[in-house]
Amino acid sequence: MIKTKSRLVRLMCVVLSCSCLTSCFQIIEDISVREDGSGTVTLTANLSQSRTKLASIMLLDSVNGYKVPSQADIRREMSALADRLAAIPGITNVTHQVNFDTYIAVMKFSFSNVSDLNDVMNMAFKEMKMPMDSQSSYAYDRRHGTFRRAYTHLPQAKAEYNRLKPADQAIFKDALYTSIYRFERPVSQQSNGAAKLAASKKAVMLQTRIMDLINGNQSLSNRIQLAQ
Repeated sequence: MIKTKSRLVRLMCVVLSCSCLTSCFQIIEDISVREDGSGTVTLTANLSQSRTKLASIMLLDSVNGYKVPSQADIRREMSALADRLAAIPGITNVTHQVNFDTYIAVMKFSFSNVSDLNDVMNMAFKEMKMPMDSQSSYAYDRRHGTFRRAYTHLPQAKAEYNRLKPADQAIFKDALYTSIYRFERPVSQQSNGAAKLAASKKAVMLQTRIMDLINGNQSLSNRIQLAQ
């Protein structure tokens, strides 16, 4: 996954280096949890606001010192990531797609238990060579109908950001991270004051600037209690 991520980030950096405008992208984590603790995940990387620039850049071999990945390179890395996800116990039905007209990439998979998501996170942090002391974890208590997302800000994230070139840092200026948790029962309460409850009361959404996560100004932690 780190190769795919780094290539996409480099591609966005190339766009910024060729333009005085700031690019914007969004990462969306959409998790549906069933009563028995199984469910599905849809992960989306949306770079559509920069699609015109990206389409032009993709025609080149390199720009300003950046090697531009081909469509085949990106598809190959997406496929490799899907294979690694499918190898994790409890993870099934892995599918992926990337649209080079809209520049939106999507990865979907099913899990047999919410705790399986912790193995997915551990794989991601391991491949990104980040320490795995509980930065992010998930838990679901079926008996009491409680879903928990625990999140700990890592100072390393800010340190890594500070090491980037100014043009590379700029891609995060307007970048957004959105988490959505869906349930079969209504939510009676949730602990994160920045998160919003859907009109149906069966979904909780939190949208935050990625810079706020990097700087430790926003937490993804939440305790969601389902109605009894």
